[in-house]
Amino acid sequence: MRKSLAAVFAAATVLSISVTADARPRLSPEAKLAKMLDGRVAGEPQDCIFLPTIRGSRIIDGTAIVYDAGRTLYVNRPRSGARSLDDDDILVTNLYGSGSQLCSIDIVRLHDRTGHFYSGFVGLGEFVPYRKVASRN
Repeated sequence: MRKSLAAVFAAATVLSISVTADARPRLSPEAKLAKMLDGRVAGEPQDCIFLPTIRGSRIIDGTAIVYDAGRTLYVNRPRSGARSLDDDDILVTNLYGSGSQLCSIDIVRLHDRTGHFYSGFVGLGEFVPYRKVASRN
């Protein structure tokens, strides 16, 4: 009886530790974006970005798409459909200009990562470049 009671207490302790570890406060989408842009300064908004320089992209739920060009992060807050943005979606982009640029007139379709079904679209806005601030030594 004591062994089974000890096992129950041990299991309860393990469960309470795992619940506590997962109880971290979740950042709001704006806070996630601010954390990502920390130490960077916004530049002049641009209508297009050069796709060959883009290393990857990240969706900030209901807020923005961040395109990583190495030293520069381009933040696009869509003109329409931003509420459809889900960080678990895959971006499918239709380019209407040249094939080497992503522009504010382009449309991005969203597809669920798991089921690959269509989940919405966004009409892109301007791309705001954020560059790291040079540190003084």
